[in-house]
Amino acid sequence: MSSRLVFDADLIRRYDAQGPRYTSYPTAVQFHDGFGADDYLAEVGASNARHKPAPLSLYLHIPFCATVCYYCACNKVITANRERAVPYLARLHEEIARQGASFDATRPVDQLHWGGGTPTFLDRAQMRELMDVTRAHFTLHDDDSGEYSIEIDPRTVDTAGVAYLRSLGFNRLSLGVQDFDPRVQRAVNRVQSEQDTVGVIEAARANGFRSVSIDLIYGLPHQSVASFTRTLERVIACAPDRLSIFNYAHLPQMFKTQRQIDEQTLPNAAEKLAILERTVTQLTAAGYVYIGMDHFARPDDELARAQADGRLTRNFQGYATHGGCDIVGLGMSAIGNVGDCYAQNARTLDDYCAAIDAGGLAIARGVHLSAEDHLRRAVITQLICHFELDAAAFGNAHGIDFWRHFADQRPALEAMAADGLLDLDSRGIRVRAAGRLLIRNVCMVFDAYLGAGGHATPRFSKVI
Repeated sequence: MSSRLVFDADLIRRYDAQGPRYTSYPTAVQFHDGFGADDYLAEVGASNARHKPAPLSLYLHIPFCATVCYYCACNKVITANRERAVPYLARLHEEIARQGASFDATRPVDQLHWGGGTPTFLDRAQMRELMDVTRAHFTLHDDDSGEYSIEIDPRTVDTAGVAYLRSLGFNRLSLGVQDFDPRVQRAVNRVQSEQDTVGVIEAARANGFRSVSIDLIYGLPHQSVASFTRTLERVIACAPDRLSIFNYAHLPQMFKTQRQIDEQTLPNAAEKLAILERTVTQLTAAGYVYIGMDHFARPDDELARAQADGRLTRNFQGYATHGGCDIVGLGMSAIGNVGDCYAQNARTLDDYCAAIDAGGLAIARGVHLSAEDHLRRAVITQLICHFELDAAAFGNAHGIDFWRHFADQRPALEAMAADGLLDLDSRGIRVRAAGRLLIRNVCMVFDAYLGAGGHATPRFSKVI
């Protein structure tokens, strides 16, 4: 598959609606509180009983941050009091033990990810204990063959800290940067020196981390094409393996901290679009491959290789290389995907702790996947990861006549083909280079909860 990408401003303007990011299907909007711990445990049991149970992927949510970044829409707890982590970790350890007891011990943990919040809010002893507890109740790899990653704030980790993370078993780092421009940093309350970031990257390489990813955001206060170009130049000089370039969605009515941002300083829609165009041009000229949905990677990175080999998948952590894993969500608000269900823990600190103290799991809501959900998820995953779908091969794999089953979606796809987003024929769907930035729109056609070609609700962000 070609990685070619074409920026068509007119096409983007016409299709820049709201829509899901499809880290799951059905999306979290469909989760409901009629699904509970008993439903989840039944799915775990069924998964264990399969002839060849899938390996596991663990996601641990560490919600604490010492300071607030005004743009942030993550589920977090802002506190400078490090002691607040102590009772949370006690509950997290207990949840790990209970979840671990539910899974067959022969199932290895191929992926592990600590997200946040700021996982490096924890001190070294707490991180060591958390990894030891996880290892005691789940089968972690001891040969560094697993993908074990952690999100870090470069302001909280020095060179010795990076080495310590490597000693715990992490072999991938994800760094929040957002922008190197001091004016932008001050406006969003995240002042972070370039020296700190570069130091962490150099330490990661010196200590044998296999992948370093950097997160950037466009659409923040005071950003312009010229300023973001300078940030990109400095980021490219750091040569990260992966880059995530997120569109800032200003939704102060939903996220209180965003009310600290002066709306008058935000770039307008035209400037944001120009920043995105410059980003695409600059990163592809530097040799990065567009993976999809804000993500770029070096051609030799595992994400790019997985896409080239047809193995790329997508989950709540974004694009991933291990599609066959059951995902176990651990901690406040964490989401898991086991068997035929999605399950989410209680979303507030108090509710999470109360659920664990009650002696069970913290599952607060979720959803069972129907056969049709599985089918449509497979279509969406194929398109969002690989930009093409072979109708005959997909039909054979799933026991359907693809075009007969999705006859209602054909008119919307034909309209997209006429607009130049994709090629459509009896053989299947191939998203054109000009349509790849709008892949969410193509996937929305197959979303039964939106309706064929329908429009999303305001709960979703703009696709660009």
